[in-house]
Amino acid sequence: MKTNCLFLLTETKKMKEFKDLEFEQDDMGEHAGEIFPNNYGISVIRGPYSYGGKEGLYEIAVLRMTPEMKYSEICYNTPITNNVVGNLTPDDVTEYMKQIQEL
Repeated sequence: MKTNCLFLLTETKKMKEFKDLEFEQDDMGEHAGEIFPNNYGISVIRGPYSYGGKEGLYEIAVLRMTPEMKYSEICYNTPITNNVVGNLTPDDVTEYMKQIQEL
């Protein structure tokens, strides 16, 4: 029996991960941010006043920044979350980054 197979080749794009973030340090702790090609992004912080910071964990916020905007803003209306999310490990942050990049 002869079968026809169709394979769809799609371009695989490398998703950004926690290890790709470039953190800066200041008096409030450490922070990093990234805006993705879909105009959404992530803010990642860890410090004494962030959720989980005292335990060495991270807090994230989903960002939105369109080309006409000068600065990004926290986006509270995504299917991912409607607030900041804290108490995250680096692997947790990577999972959120992947979800944001897929919006």
